[in-house]
This record gives sequence, C-alpha cells and structure tokens, in this order.
Amino acid sequence: MKLILTKQWISQHSFKIIFIGMFILLLQQKNLNLQFNLSNQDSITTKTNMESSEEKGSWFSKLKPSQLASHLTGALTEKKEVVTTTQMGYQDNLANTYSNMTYHESAPKAVPTRTKAALKKLKKQHAYVDRFANVAQVEMKKYGIPASIKLAQGLIETNAGESRLSVKNNNHFGMKCFSKKCKKGHCSNFTDDSHKDFFRTYKSAWASYRSHSKMLVSNKRYRHLFKLEITDYQGWAKGLYKAGYATDKRYAEKLISIIKELNLQQYDE
Repeated sequence: MKLILTKQWISQHSFKIIFIGMFILLLQQKNLNLQFNLSNQDSITTKTNMESSEEKGSWFSKLKPSQLASHLTGALTEKKEVVTTTQMGYQDNLANTYSNMTYHESAPKAVPTRTKAALKKLKKQHAYVDRFANVAQVEMKKYGIPASIKLAQGLIETNAGESRLSVKNNNHFGMKCFSKKCKKGHCSNFTDDSHKDFFRTYKSAWASYRSHSKMLVSNKRYRHLFKLEITDYQGWAKGLYKAGYATDKRYAEKLISIIKELNLQQYDE
C-alpha cells in the first residue's frame, strides 16, 4: 500500500522533482557555493569584510521568482560552443557605414527671376539668333570663325539687332570706314565730323557678316586665333580682346557669358 502511495506521490510531483534536479545541475555547472548563515554575524566585523561577504554571497537569495525561469533557460543553452570573433573597428569598416559618405541630393537648378524688361530683351536675343544662326554657320565653314563668337559679337554690337547702326547701315559688327575717298553711300557719320567715326554701310546684314569675316582673316592681329579649336569659344573671346578688337575690359567676359546663357556653342558643332 505504501509503495502504491509513493508511486502516486512521485507521479503527482514529477514536475517538481525534475525542476529540483535541473536546479541542482545548474548549481553544479556554475560552481556556486551557497552559504546559508543561520547565526548572526559578529558585530565587530569590519565594513570592508561585510561588503566582501555581500559580493560573494548567494545570488539565489537575491533572485526574484520571476527571474528563475530565465536563468534556468540560459543555463540549458550555455553548453553551445562559444565562437570568438574580432570586432571590426570604425576605420576597418568604413565601407559598411554612412559616416564617411558625402552624398548630397542634387538640388534643382534655380530659375532666375527676370523683370519684364529682361524677358523682353531675352526674347529679342533669341529672335536675333534664330535669324542669323545659319549665316554664322556658313561663315564658320568658309573662314573658320566659331558661329557662337560671330553671333555673340553681333548681339553685343547691335544690341540684339536694335542699334541705329545695324538698322540704318546694316552694320552688325561696328565696322568702320578708313577710306579717304568714299563714294556716296559707302559710309556715314554718327557722332561728329571726325573721319574716325565713319561707319561702313552695307546693302544687307549678310554683307556685314561677310565683311567681318574677311577682316578677321586678313588682319595679322587675329591670325593666331585660327589655330584654336573651332569649339574653343572662350579662347576666341579672350584672344579678340587681347588683340584689341574692343576697348571694353569686360568684352571677353560678356562674349562668354552671352554664349553660355543662350547656348550659342551648339552652333559650333
């Protein structure tokens, strides 16, 4: 009868028995030395010894019931092989971080704010380019002068085709007359009686473009420019100023600026 009761008791408390067995195994693996002091410690014990005793005391006495299952679970997984790895330092792992990158999303180009007068002038500039782009390209192929330079000079000299000289004389490049025996209608004076202020008169704008090309080709001061690449409009702009084409110190800068703004370099291709 006692044997039967014993078996029933074991059956009913099997979980507790297993639990106690696991707990004992945990204590053996951890090599824990549980010390239960039933007697009061000596009152003369120094503070240092007390702190040491507390550090070496039983962690089980401080363990909350809710943490017991977590510790037991951890003990069961501790038998797994521990793999030691060398942690890469910051300098060794730059490729996997973003701290060394300087990527910035490209901002959209700001649209320049223009006044009504500026928009009106821009419209006239485009109209001038549309009118004379083919002429400038013909002169480029025949004489080797970049079409972009030709158009930019024409735009500046004529104020986009509105100057009195271009309207009245068809003179688009400020070509002066140096002949002392001019026939009637060959040139005209726009300022005073000085012969230096006489400007050529042309039958057409095309004739003005051709006269300008011939002048650049025949003048020794500009001969070095024809050694430049046809697409080197910046070299041409700076070379024209240095050769004395214009007295304006910003002449080259103005040519380059207007070529870029109106994309005139496309006509050099």
